Amino acid sequence: MGIGLTFVLVAVTLGGYAYYLNFDSRIPRAPIDPGQARPPETGALNVLLVGSDSREGDNKKYGAKSQGLGERTDTIMLLHISPNRDKATMISFPRDTMVLIPACKTRTGGVLAAGLRQINSAFNEGGINCTVATLESLTNIKINHFVKVDFTGFKGIIDAIGGIEICLPKAVNDPKAKLQLSAGKHVVSGEQALGYVRTRYALGDGSDLSRIQRQQVFLTKVLEKVTGGGLLTSPGKLVGFLNAATKAVQVDDQLTSSRMLEIADSVKGLTAKELKGITVPVEAYPADKNRVQFRQPDARNFFEAVRSDVEVTPTAGPSAAPKIENDKVRVQVLNGTTETGKAVQVADELAEQGFVVTQVGNAAPTPTTAIRYARKDGANGVAYGDAVAARLSKDKRTPVAGKVAPVNPKPYATKATEVPDGPVVQLVIGADWPGVRVVSAIPGSLKDKVVDSTTNPCL
Repeated sequence: MGIGLTFVLVAVTLGGYAYYLNFDSRIPRAPIDPGQARPPETGALNVLLVGSDSREGDNKKYGAKSQGLGERTDTIMLLHISPNRDKATMISFPRDTMVLIPACKTRTGGVLAAGLRQINSAFNEGGINCTVATLESLTNIKINHFVKVDFTGFKGIIDAIGGIEICLPKAVNDPKAKLQLSAGKHVVSGEQALGYVRTRYALGDGSDLSRIQRQQVFLTKVLEKVTGGGLLTSPGKLVGFLNAATKAVQVDDQLTSSRMLEIADSVKGLTAKELKGITVPVEAYPADKNRVQFRQPDARNFFEAVRSDVEVTPTAGPSAAPKIENDKVRVQVLNGTTETGKAVQVADELAEQGFVVTQVGNAAPTPTTAIRYARKDGANGVAYGDAVAARLSKDKRTPVAGKVAPVNPKPYATKATEVPDGPVVQLVIGADWPGVRVVSAIPGSLKDKVVDSTTNPCL
């Protein structure tokens, strides 16, 4: 399960080093063709990360070759990078999860009938495209790219970056994972790192969920090492890294060098601190105690939140201003486009998000969407305007002081039972209207299960 290599290769290519074309040309590519209708684009970047545990070639010593399956996966992750490219979430899918897999083409050219199976059987029997079809049908999130790696690639990348420090709560002796270490901190080599992320019963509670959390912590440490250890600024180290990384990886045919550079420019401000790891909420599968199933409605709400770009751990800094709740904000909506009824449409969308829309009307046609507050409201007006700006899709608009009395206003009946006091915010819809970002809440049951760079590594 080349999980570390998978993410780090993405991190490096997204970090602007796709110009190493002599390495790039070594990477085999394959098209994404799930063979079904696909979810809409949202502006987010979603990369499927698959760790292949093929026992072919150099990987033979890690277990008996799968009978009739060739390569398998025990690691499936979706790397979700927000439309604004300011945060990233690693979403892990436990391999033992029972899900409905759609009809897919098999590796041998046959057809896999739709049915209830373990989620990793999509890859085992149908390869990448069946995995894409399965995840898209489960999440309604469009997968833009994929990266697949194996054991050899994982070891090579960890060796190339000089190892990763881990912390063991107890001594480990796991012959199956080929891991034997004392309790405490260790800098593990590629071979030991592979054992650390593969071992299941020697650490944690023996579940796949416990192992996934350990893998996520490990990945945040790998990303910290890559971005903060001089690798990306040292040509010598980078060449060694790329030489190891490109030996055991496959990507989709749209993840070209030019595409990598395009993505790199958009995420250049993203660091390990913005990376969060979370596991899809699951519960015991009644028919088999060794399997799990999605816990509803939490899983459904979680996928909706990801599609809506909700941060998994929204926290404010110690000096941040108090957040203005939507139901405290009065909004006037003016239509500055040529589209009839646009003000009412947007007012409806804002009301659904809890805003108190008081009036709708028309404004002179304008190319640019604007958010205004009365000059007399000062900083308070800015705060209320920011609450509206935060709900717009794509680029955030900065509220400006100005006249907020609308032209030809009409009352708008909101769902609010009481109109609050405070500044009135005026939203003028321009020709560049970005849309209202529909926001859902991350299920409360998941908030204490998020992994990031501050998570205790002694798991």
